[in-house]
Amino acid sequence: MIAKRQTLLRNLAVGDIFHAESANGASLICLAIFVADSVIEARTVTTQIRIRFDRQTGKAVWGNDKVFCDIDSIAPLPPDIHSVILGLDAKFSRERDAEQLKLSEAEKRALVFVDTYYASNQI
Repeated sequence: MIAKRQTLLRNLAVGDIFHAESANGASLICLAIFVADSVIEARTVTTQIRIRFDRQTGKAVWGNDKVFCDIDSIAPLPPDIHSVILGLDAKFSRERDAEQLKLSEAEKRALVFVDTYYASNQI
């Protein structure tokens, strides 16, 4: 099981979207922005937090409070959902106005889909 998990983590590449969960239960939709032999650097889509995951274990500790998190799904999203999630990443990386950050119906549907999809497709 550990070897399969390591193989799946090794397949992650820049631009891939994956899911992690923090120890406090927070759901983290992540976009891989840098991948090296030992690390996957990602940015959370909605909060734009940068996290460095160990590429062997999928584990990370981030923030001033040293929050533990773990990659729990790397299942590829359907193309339409993937596109919406990339749009959310772009939106949250540039917008600061609360009115501009309001979610569209498509964005709401994508986030609801991702929640159940990743929970059903864990590594």
